[in-house]
Amino acid sequence: MPELPEVETTRLGLLPRLRGRVLRRITVRNPSLRWPIPDDLEARLAGLRLGGIDRRGKYLLFDFGDLTQIVHLGMSGSLRFAGPGEPAALHDHVDWLFDDGATLRLRDPRRFGAVLWTDDAARHPLLAHLGPEPLTPAFDAAYLHAQCQRRGAPIKQVIMDSHVVVGVGNIYASESLFHAGIRPATAARRLSRPACARLTDAIRQVLTAAIAAGGSSLRDYVHSSGELGYFQLQTRVYDRESLPCRTCGAPIRRIVQAGRASFYCPVCQR
Repeated sequence: MPELPEVETTRLGLLPRLRGRVLRRITVRNPSLRWPIPDDLEARLAGLRLGGIDRRGKYLLFDFGDLTQIVHLGMSGSLRFAGPGEPAALHDHVDWLFDDGATLRLRDPRRFGAVLWTDDAARHPLLAHLGPEPLTPAFDAAYLHAQCQRRGAPIKQVIMDSHVVVGVGNIYASESLFHAGIRPATAARRLSRPACARLTDAIRQVLTAAIAAGGSSLRDYVHSSGELGYFQLQTRVYDRESLPCRTCGAPIRRIVQAGRASFYCPVCQR
């Protein structure tokens, strides 16, 4: 599933080419995504100039002035530029044609994504209750410690909760906990303020490194250019069950939490 680094990489790839362009036409081939694409999407947005592209958690926000287009890549979606005359493939559900001839194309094999519009992004139901962005000052040790004190759930589940902090997906949660020296099954309320400081720092470092690497390409995700991300080649624990820890040499262990695989080093994470 595309997480914050993949979505941010997509945003950075789209922005230089599309900012300032006028949207001429939207072609919807299949409106049946996680939420149906509104029938009036083209009527609302065609003819408007794109001022910029922001991100909130895993949502891309296309700024058309008074209106905002919300795009979510779901479990398998990707946005990329189609070549001139390139025919749409089976899972290419939406095209956006801009005034310079650029065609942005949404591919979503599982159709868990979303393409919506709103006139008030801050109050939209999908965005209004999200936690702070992990790369901003709002996400610090004091904030995380206060959140953890109210929760007895395992810390990995807490930092993956978008109401606590946005964008920390499964890969990045496992990696952040390794760098912070915290086991994923540790009850959140047991974390001290210094442990929360280590964890917030680790989350920022891991996500920053993942963005620099273009995200992680595990299944369907590709950049807007069609290239793959390569952060998965740098992981210290994720998907490395039984392999030696890159720090101490102990075999990496795997457990399942809330249906998701978690990986940790029994020596480095105490």
